[in-house]
Amino acid sequence: MKHHAFAKTPPLGWNSWDCYGATVREKEVKGNAEYMAEHLKTFGWEYIVVDIQWYEPGANSSIYRPFVPLEMDDYSRLIPAVNRFPSAEGGKGFKPLADYIHNLGLKFGIHIMRGIPRQAVHANMPIFASNVRARDIAHTNSICPWNTDMYGIDASKQGAQEYYNSLFQLYAEWGVDFVKVDDIAASRLYHFHKGEIELIRKAIENCGRDMVLSLSPGPAPLEYAEDLISNANMWRMTDDYWDQWSLLYEMFERCEKWSEYVGPGHWPDCDMLPLGHIGLRSVDGGGGNRWTRFTKDEQITMMTLWAIFRSPLMFGGELRDNDEWTQSLLTNKEVIELNQNSHSNRLVYRKEDKIVWTAKDNLNNTYVALFNASDVTAPIQVKLKQIDLTGSKNVRDLWKHKELDQVEEIIEQTLPPHGSLLLKLY
Repeated sequence: MKHHAFAKTPPLGWNSWDCYGATVREKEVKGNAEYMAEHLKTFGWEYIVVDIQWYEPGANSSIYRPFVPLEMDDYSRLIPAVNRFPSAEGGKGFKPLADYIHNLGLKFGIHIMRGIPRQAVHANMPIFASNVRARDIAHTNSICPWNTDMYGIDASKQGAQEYYNSLFQLYAEWGVDFVKVDDIAASRLYHFHKGEIELIRKAIENCGRDMVLSLSPGPAPLEYAEDLISNANMWRMTDDYWDQWSLLYEMFERCEKWSEYVGPGHWPDCDMLPLGHIGLRSVDGGGGNRWTRFTKDEQITMMTLWAIFRSPLMFGGELRDNDEWTQSLLTNKEVIELNQNSHSNRLVYRKEDKIVWTAKDNLNNTYVALFNASDVTAPIQVKLKQIDLTGSKNVRDLWKHKELDQVEEIIEQTLPPHGSLLLKLY
């Protein structure tokens, strides 16, 4: 599938949501991009993603303001609010900001909601390069339960494909490299909108520019795994993920269920990394302006699971405020190498809250991750034959950058509550 070439390895980047909610401004986007270019690009980090409501002039939190005026062009397409993104003035859209980010050697992404703006439907605005108008394609009973900006689109209607084509043609003109589409891929309270996903896939193929497609929120339905692989590069396995142990604990089961669907160009997504300084203008996740509530053991556990499962890594904090510890989590070359280039990633076993994963690389090294997901200190062990090894092996602790004693038959380690160990055997 052609689109799998757009993300041969899990995307690495920054997203504005965890720190700025719906309110991020151009200066803040540029500042985080400059930081990434200087401090993280050499480690593989490359995407800068502007999350939701960039078209709303008065956004002031992560709490959505219902039925407020949005910035829109003459063809029912949302455009950046110029009070927040001054370079968009004069109809330039995100092109000047994308150019700025590209000149740093990085890639630019945006968040969109599925569908068509309600205000375009109410005014029955035209659709670019089409004889139909907004009301002709709107599915007015298909609405997001948590955001009032959009109506869904009836994929069977004439003009539906033309509308999405016009969106992605505009994004291609802006220089967009990554699009996160929301309210489109969940089960349970929300819905899986297969028709609109397929419209978007065709629109990207028609736009003339390579774009990574990320679908949210989750949990994505497992029964649609093949549809997701056929249309998207990333899809969320979870609803919004925050710095709470209960959510990290649940991720072990989600990774187990989705592991067989991980592969080049198609990545089940554990969601953003709520690390460092988050919640600057956001009250989601049960907290406001704060440093991550995860303990250091929990932060290592999260990074280890995301790495050995091969989830995309999208950092959510304000990069410019990173301390040495947070920076060390993002610049560990060996852990990033595991995330980017390993294969045969699998759960070895889970016995209650004792969990072991393994993976291999192209040099025939073996990785093993031991997790203690319980609330008490506990020993975790794995036999070498369980990870397809025999004989004596050298052992390296990837987080401590330290060589350990050789092992012959069994690895055993006592780990603190919510702790982990990530080893390379060779």
